[in-house]
Amino acid sequence: MKLAKLLALLCFCLAGRMAEAGPKIEHWIAPSGARVFFVENHTLPILDVQVDFAAGTSFDPPGQSGLAALTQGLLDMGVQGMDETQISNRLADLGALLTGSADMDRASLSLRTLSADDMRNPALDVLRAVLTTPQFPPKVFERERARTVVALKEALTRPEAIANKAFWAAMYPQHPYGRQASPESVNALQRADPATFYRKHYTAQRCSVSIVGDLSRAQAEALAQQLTAGLPSGGPVAALGVPQLPAALEQRIAHPAAQAHVLLGLPALKRGDPNFFALIVGNYSLGGGGFVSRLMKEVREKRGYAYSVHSYFLPLAQPGPFQIGLQTKKAQANDALKVTREVLAGFLAEGPGEAELQAAKQNLVGSFPLRLDSNRKILENVAVIGFYGLPLDYLDHYAENVEKVTTAEIKAAFARHVRPENMVTVVVAGE
Repeated sequence: MKLAKLLALLCFCLAGRMAEAGPKIEHWIAPSGARVFFVENHTLPILDVQVDFAAGTSFDPPGQSGLAALTQGLLDMGVQGMDETQISNRLADLGALLTGSADMDRASLSLRTLSADDMRNPALDVLRAVLTTPQFPPKVFERERARTVVALKEALTRPEAIANKAFWAAMYPQHPYGRQASPESVNALQRADPATFYRKHYTAQRCSVSIVGDLSRAQAEALAQQLTAGLPSGGPVAALGVPQLPAALEQRIAHPAAQAHVLLGLPALKRGDPNFFALIVGNYSLGGGGFVSRLMKEVREKRGYAYSVHSYFLPLAQPGPFQIGLQTKKAQANDALKVTREVLAGFLAEGPGEAELQAAKQNLVGSFPLRLDSNRKILENVAVIGFYGLPLDYLDHYAENVEKVTTAEIKAAFARHVRPENMVTVVVAGE
């Protein structure tokens, strides 16, 4: 009986340790030059693939803001031998899902398919065609350009979009991260522009391939090469410049909305920064922990100034923003902003209390397994690790790196990265 209990306890402990550990990530360079990251997982007959290019919006040429996003959106709207309807129908017949996105740093294409040969191979053929033979049909280009212009014009009527646009421009006035697509910049694009952008930026040397699922290493090697061998030739990525920190400023923008939209922040954190864990643990206590965070307690619970208030770090290839955001009644905007600044100043001076620190660690460590509980979530994490060059064992040590953060480290990290003298404030529809 005692032996049975001991074995049960050992199994429980082992399961806990396995849950805390990250998946085994294998890495190699394909003959094409693409970087490949692979997690073998035969739990389900599913394969997830993501291809990331250094072709995000920060690579928009001067005067052509919006080109990167438009190019990414057009990739699967016409390839050699298939138009957009045929592509969609082919994927639907196979039960496969192809999605894409573009952010500041990356342009991405992701495919989910069943792993059986008769389903996987045809789906991968579609992905390969989208990656290597996009046609950018003239009528489709004109339609999508017009649709984008309409969406941008509509966004300029919404206070949250106005605030976000002004906020990024104020944080990055001389940096590509601050460039914003406008109806005018997109409307000026010509049909040849996406093709030119594609040839320059969608190269094997600028891409990473993440593969997660029911596949062997040999099959993954063949898959990665097949997907990337036909990409345009090109050189490695030229690093973006480091953004200069802005001088503190406050910008007020009139708007008839009933709610004021308030944003505060500055460029603060890049991927791989050694202060990352101190900052995310500290931010949980400041404004990332929902109802247990200081900002929520002071701004919402004690004073009722806002339904929600948040803070977060967005690490990018170059320092991405630290941001605090809230919405409040126009008549309360100044009071809410004053309290928000006071809470931030107090946190910078004191750091989190011991109870706050332990609550942050417990939540971040306790929720960590939920970040890896599906193929798709594993893929998202592997793609970030691969694209940004993080250590392959990053996920293995995530929990222990959170656990060892101290209050002193949080205070030092916030003092280094969150400087009030460089913080910009944007208020839209405030009195």
